[in-house]
Amino acid sequence: QVQLVESGGGLVQAGGSLRLSCAASGIIGWGTMGWYRQAPGKQRELVAAITSAGSTNYADSVKGRFTISRDNAKNTVHLQMNSLKPEDTAQYFCNRRSDGLESWGKGTLVTVSS
Repeated sequence: QVQLVESGGGLVQAGGSLRLSCAASGIIGWGTMGWYRQAPGKQRELVAAITSAGSTNYADSVKGRFTISRDNAKNTVHLQMNSLKPEDTAQYFCNRRSDGLESWGKGTLVTVSS
């Protein structure tokens, strides 16, 4: 059974940085790993994704500020978030898609104060 566990969220001032981690277990191969976020009253949106081949893509709103990476040895995906803005405040979720199956973590809360 696939399990995704996020960590690293917290409260940070605008302009600051946070690094989110997603520990994956029960997986065979990476598939496409993604970070999504959902702010109160808004739809969940894709923030960044990395394919099994290592290709990455980002939402326009985070390009140049966020970086997604993968640690194959530790089965962990990271999201480095720099120059954080109040509008980045949201619950951040880890996602995996592989062979037609999709898995979600429970999320970690990021709050950016102005």
